[in-house]
Amino acid sequence: MKLTKQEKSWVLQDWGNSVYSIMITTAILPIYFKSIASNAGIADNVSTAYWGYANSIGTLLISLLAPILGTIADYQFFKKRFFSLFTWIGVVFTVAFVFVPGDQWLLLLGFYVLSLIGFAGANIFYDSFLVDVTTNERMDKISSYGYAFGYLGSCIPFIAFIVCQATGILPVSQTTLLNGAFLLTAIWWVVFTIPLWRNVQQVYYIPHDKKPVRNSFLRLGKTLKNIKQYRNIVLFLVAYFFYIDGVDTIFRMASSYGIDLGISDTTLIIVLLVTQLVAFPFTIIYGQLAKRFGGKSLILVAISIYIIICIYAIFMKTATDFWILAMLVGTSQGGIQALSRSYFGKIIPKTRSNEFYGFYNIFGKFSAIMGPALMGIIAQLTGHTQYGVASLVVLFMIGGVLFLFVKETPAEENLVS
Repeated sequence: MKLTKQEKSWVLQDWGNSVYSIMITTAILPIYFKSIASNAGIADNVSTAYWGYANSIGTLLISLLAPILGTIADYQFFKKRFFSLFTWIGVVFTVAFVFVPGDQWLLLLGFYVLSLIGFAGANIFYDSFLVDVTTNERMDKISSYGYAFGYLGSCIPFIAFIVCQATGILPVSQTTLLNGAFLLTAIWWVVFTIPLWRNVQQVYYIPHDKKPVRNSFLRLGKTLKNIKQYRNIVLFLVAYFFYIDGVDTIFRMASSYGIDLGISDTTLIIVLLVTQLVAFPFTIIYGQLAKRFGGKSLILVAISIYIIICIYAIFMKTATDFWILAMLVGTSQGGIQALSRSYFGKIIPKTRSNEFYGFYNIFGKFSAIMGPALMGIIAQLTGHTQYGVASLVVLFMIGGVLFLFVKETPAEENLVS
């Protein structure tokens, strides 16, 4: 399938901004923060707690802002402005990491929260641009391409960093190497966002009026008041809340689980990289199969695979078992995320895509609360981490059953009179 200029530009943005997830959120900045906190005399368990608080604060703030910002952005010209604003917030504060002194852990944490708000905020508007760049018939495939090339694109700077760190090919200090990684993340992000800035426009919008902010609050209030009119959309969001919670929990807790199995830090990084690379082709495959069998069927397949993953976790004892589980995750992680995004895009009113993707963002972000808590409680009560992973079956079962009742109907048919 040949992509249009707008579709290519949209996909390239995922290639560019996904580097933030792996370099800043997951792999490099957490280690750097722990080092700075340690230099300041902060205990490891306390610095870990502070890192968790920072993630929670950033996530909470953008989740609370998402619906109203999305509602305002549905007006003509506002979507790209908000996208650009949050992109630059994310980029500027990613660069700011370079200028943090070696003992200023609180300043680094503050910059991280602001960069996270920028990254997450930009993604709300990026997701909603999906309805502007393609048609309903091509939406599954384009969304899958975005996630797939995001996985691949994020690996390139990460591999470059690992090679430089492992081989010492660059005659620089560890701090300089880390600062170089932060700068590379920001540059990579901006460069691959340029095509979207140049080629993608807001096609679906509400005509501009003189009081967009006031009227946006009124529209948001009306949506919440008349929520029963959007039963199908609400049902999808509730189902999504449960099954994506399971997906996110497995991703977030994988490293801790691997450490419990005695897997080394180096092996965990390699597993993370390989999982990203496996996710690339399989995410595209999900998009291809969705064209033939429908997005709903493929989402249910992915949920089923995650249920198998949870059951398999009960019997995990070795590093080989962990590799098998990681590869299974790689086969479906991108597919379930991509098809959920495109499925939602098909069932919402396109002129209000930002408003509804704001709610989508809230359900996705707050879903990260229940799964880790459930896994932790079960693991603590039983004394076995694998039983904690297995308990996530409940989330996938609830999400899957609810999703069965979501109708795959065009957006304009989802209004109940």
